[in-house]
Amino acid sequence: MPSVELSDRSVLLATGPDAETLLQNVLTTDLSSLSEGEARPGALLTPQGKILFDFLISRAGADGFRLDCRRDVAPDFLKRLMLYRLRAKVDFSLQDRELVSAFWQEESSPSENDSTTLVDRRFPAGLNVQRTYGPGAGGADREAWDRLRIEHGVAESGSDYALGDAFPHDILFDQNGGVGLKKGCYVGQEVVSRMHHRGTARRRLVIAKGESPLPPSGTDVTAAGRSIGTLGTVSGREGLALLRIDRAAEAAKEGVPILAGDVALALSVPAFANFTISAADGRTETA
Repeated sequence: MPSVELSDRSVLLATGPDAETLLQNVLTTDLSSLSEGEARPGALLTPQGKILFDFLISRAGADGFRLDCRRDVAPDFLKRLMLYRLRAKVDFSLQDRELVSAFWQEESSPSENDSTTLVDRRFPAGLNVQRTYGPGAGGADREAWDRLRIEHGVAESGSDYALGDAFPHDILFDQNGGVGLKKGCYVGQEVVSRMHHRGTARRRLVIAKGESPLPPSGTDVTAAGRSIGTLGTVSGREGLALLRIDRAAEAAKEGVPILAGDVALALSVPAFANFTISAADGRTETA
């Protein structure tokens, strides 16, 4: 069973009788449908709808939630959450000693009776990708995990986009459960809702395959000499790219090569997504 210890991840705990109400009113994930034993993506947004922090959230006991986030921004995330606490009966804490690992491609986990083994809902159910919190997993190198994310269109900040620079729709949170599109208000909800209902998401995460090995992450993706996006995580000839799908569609229509550096790219949409790169006006088309 492939496994990897994610040493760049950290865990925040939110506990108390008001934890769910507070987080439901602040974060993008709809906690009312979050079940025990699963981890879903989510974000804390700016009032303008941009992602300040991204994470995986799961239940941790009757009145608790675990927020699995980037280690380097965890202290800032904690401070930001504390600003929303006011008089709510909720405590936030950083779990410095809790190690984060991932397992995949196995019908059962070696810790299937452990309450801290959770299904990562960003991936297809058949892969049975799981997060564990506790002893380190060791095992596969980080590149194996990156290849898995690339294959299934799973973006993470730092590797694929910068915090403060992307909307939830850009990284497909409207497609993979990272945004509760039917829930009530949360920070940035008005912008996200307007973008969704008007179908104006023009920048999207896609899978890029090169004719030869791809250049490094951060390389501009261009068409006719004009930048249309940026490469994210790269592994050999495959990678993720965040780009303007309207400009990609125009280039495809005109037969203009799409390049990362001097490497020609073929672009595809992750299998779970319900949009295409065929609308010249950049609007999201349902497949």
